[in-house]
Amino acid sequence: MAFESFREFLKRLDDAGELRHIDVPVATELEITELADREMKKPGGGQALLFENPTVNGKSADIPLAINTMGSQKRMAMMLGRDSVDEAADELGKLMQAKPPTSFRETISLLGTALELRHAKPKKVNDGPCKEVIIKSDDLKNATTELPTLLNLPIQQCWPQDAGRFITLPCVVTQDPDSGARNLGIYRMQVFDNQTTGMHWQLQKVAARHGRRYYEKGERMPVSVFLGGDPVYTFCATAPLPDGLDELLLAGYLRRKSVPMVKCETNALEVPANADIVIEGYVDPTEPLRDEGPFGDHTGYYTLADKYPAFHITAITHRKDAIYPSTIVGKPPMEDFYIGSASVRLFMPIFRMNFPEIVDIALPAEGVFHNLVFVSIRKTYPMQAYKIMHGLWGMGQMMFTKYIVVVDDDVDVHDTSEVLFRIGANTDPQRDTIFTRGPADVLDHATTDFAIGSKLGLDATKKLAGEGYHREWPPIIKMDKAVKKRVDDLLAGL
Repeated sequence: MAFESFREFLKRLDDAGELRHIDVPVATELEITELADREMKKPGGGQALLFENPTVNGKSADIPLAINTMGSQKRMAMMLGRDSVDEAADELGKLMQAKPPTSFRETISLLGTALELRHAKPKKVNDGPCKEVIIKSDDLKNATTELPTLLNLPIQQCWPQDAGRFITLPCVVTQDPDSGARNLGIYRMQVFDNQTTGMHWQLQKVAARHGRRYYEKGERMPVSVFLGGDPVYTFCATAPLPDGLDELLLAGYLRRKSVPMVKCETNALEVPANADIVIEGYVDPTEPLRDEGPFGDHTGYYTLADKYPAFHITAITHRKDAIYPSTIVGKPPMEDFYIGSASVRLFMPIFRMNFPEIVDIALPAEGVFHNLVFVSIRKTYPMQAYKIMHGLWGMGQMMFTKYIVVVDDDVDVHDTSEVLFRIGANTDPQRDTIFTRGPADVLDHATTDFAIGSKLGLDATKKLAGEGYHREWPPIIKMDKAVKKRVDDLLAGL
């Protein structure tokens, strides 16, 4: 199902009892974070929240703020227009079964072809709701409180030690200056002043690679940012797609309708015509990087200040009835846990095409995405668990994973207690572990060196001959199925 506006999605949530309206004034400084954090920590992720009167420095922001809109399995499925995320994953898997790939590169090529065949590429349009109000550079310089600018949009200061206000759900559009390939990513943006923000694209991100090429060329880099519109855009901006595969192609597939794209007012980039807010501008490679941060991050700790490019704003356009989408990150579980889990479910067919023995993958909330991954496999030969570890560490953002635990196919990897039981029962620490080194998340404060760290793989599967185990492996305790059935019937009759 395609949503033609963020407001339309919120209406769907409201009708389903998934949205809570808060009409009293609530400060964007810390207060919205505290309310949202309490909601996200509820079992199942709580409800989405619509703050109808957010305030900035004590004054009404005029534009409502919505948060936690994708913070549950149900809302993730609703965002995709399916009964479940697995339904979308099954559709994608069937779409790619026509020609089984023989390598990861071939899998990615097939993915792009399959998405393109199922739905047309993003289509160009001449206008759209995102241009109902247009405010260009001169207006921004002389802005009054009546105009929506960075200083009166409901941009939050999330945590007490944050360096200021941060846009937390910006869909950042950049373009490869050589190939013209578009990238859509989410990189936090610290508000420096009325027309300038930070652009926190980390060194391994595609947008950072685009930026390096502009720096090498000495050319000004066009950048546009949009917020809102169909929420599937935001989800796709977080998806672990390979460099060169357009996230908006995936968005068109998921929404079963091409994404309408309109040219920006002050640069040549295109953004979804049905977005709520668009912020246009550029990064200047001739100016020095600026201090950005600290920021309370998804690691549960503050990431400290570091040097990042400044983003200069040349225009802001928006819908007349715009809603500002936001999120917060911090100690898990948070909204991003559900977004990340949905990405894993959606791309499970890709994992299985390259590793058919994989049964399931889980990213526990406590692992804050990259730190911890549980994998269950159908094991048929010695050292197979290690093959899976090395393979996953070589796949995109899985390179950041610190700990990979591999278990047998009878283990529910979403039950952390069961996985911990198998770790305790099935491993000998010296025999069943492997250390390696590689790239690390730049947000990881625990690594000795910046963006470089060690990784640990743990084989918690049943051991086979040839894996250094010289005894008979005992059976696990299980009750007879017939007895369980008789006891079920007995209890039902009491």
